[in-house]
Amino acid sequence: MLSFNDGLSRRSFLQVGACGLSGLGLSQLMAASGEKDPWKLFSGKTVIFLFQHGGPSQFETFDPKMSAPGSIRSMTGATSTSVAGTEFGGTMTKLAKHADKFTVVRSYQTGSSAHKIQPIVSADTFGANIGSYLSRIIGTNNPKNGMPLNVAAFPNAVVEDEPGPFDTFGRFADAGPFSKGFEPFVPGTGGNFQEDLKLHIDRLRLDDRKALLKNLDKIKRQVDSDGSLEGLDKFQSQAFDVVMGGVSDAFDLSHEDQKTIDRYDTGHLTRFDEWKDKNNKNHYKANSNSLGKLLLLARRLAERGCGFITITTSFVWDMHADQNNLGMVRGMDYVGNPFDHAVAAFIEDVEARGLQDDILLVATGEMGRTPSINARAGRDHWGGLTPLLLYGTGIPRGHIIGQSAKDGGTPATTPVRTPNLIATCLDTLLDIPQLRLRVDVPPEALKVITGAEPIAGLG
Repeated sequence: MLSFNDGLSRRSFLQVGACGLSGLGLSQLMAASGEKDPWKLFSGKTVIFLFQHGGPSQFETFDPKMSAPGSIRSMTGATSTSVAGTEFGGTMTKLAKHADKFTVVRSYQTGSSAHKIQPIVSADTFGANIGSYLSRIIGTNNPKNGMPLNVAAFPNAVVEDEPGPFDTFGRFADAGPFSKGFEPFVPGTGGNFQEDLKLHIDRLRLDDRKALLKNLDKIKRQVDSDGSLEGLDKFQSQAFDVVMGGVSDAFDLSHEDQKTIDRYDTGHLTRFDEWKDKNNKNHYKANSNSLGKLLLLARRLAERGCGFITITTSFVWDMHADQNNLGMVRGMDYVGNPFDHAVAAFIEDVEARGLQDDILLVATGEMGRTPSINARAGRDHWGGLTPLLLYGTGIPRGHIIGQSAKDGGTPATTPVRTPNLIATCLDTLLDIPQLRLRVDVPPEALKVITGAEPIAGLG
């Protein structure tokens, strides 16, 4: 007999399972073998892209420039790290202790000072989320358990009543030149949080979807009648195993150990009462309440076979002024502290679980901040240099790649650019040499996937 005593109703369980499978082709479900099976191109690893929306400052994060004049150097001071001779901004105290486990790139530049959402979605990706390239090549779901391969998660995925995607400067869940079937799966809260996936089906796979759902309906009737799986044919049993494979469970943090949830939680790190006069107060609140839990959700999805996960908490890193918005000092208090806590907790958790060779964490924003502090105790938009943190599979531990100029405004070494970062992500996920031999890859996909070299110094 099947038991549904975990807080999910039988109806919602079946709904989650069916929706999670709605983009799964029959060939994937049956795990077809052969040389042309696209699943063989997938590394089985996960890229978690933590997008710091608003433009984080390179000085107050990972390149404090404390020997520069006071008008340039970090306004939050500096903290020593576990790597001799390396300092981070004064707010990054927890990450400083783990600096020997990840790489910081000090020569990365997005090249734009506009509030767009590059590099997640940009001209370099033809307007598609990076994860949509994985979906286009491999498929939308993991054939082993039905897990969506490409997910974009926002505050409302983990905290009820917090906002969903902040798409003012670009749509995170966009598939660009591909059909809607390859858009990221966007979880939310409530019983219908996976309803949107029903609308994201490639027409070419519509018949597969109908056949799959028809069989799931049969399973539902069978289970409803006697709670057993006896009498189901091979395909039905296989489909049910997929539904039971953890798709619904993965998105539900109530199944996580409470001590782990508390360890990630960032909601207690800021003082909400001080935000009442700030234009972006709702964004700051959403960031604090959700950032740690979003990283916990991402770890759960990675463990269950998700390939690319976009995380962002809304527009919080725009630290122009300590007036209507936040300047650098209070901004790093309200926004930098949760970031420092959440990423450090993630690294500790991944290391403890032995997942460091299976997950790549990327943390960056759409731009950096001006070398000079403005008259309002903030820093303005700057496309010349952007902070970038990389941790996990294939990433050297305790490294600094590249150097910035004396004023921290431009690379002093060969610049790392967005196509290099995109290539690093996709090289982690795909067997690129084998992909080049395929004749069925769309030219726009091949151009993005193979158009640039991964970041030098990581291999």
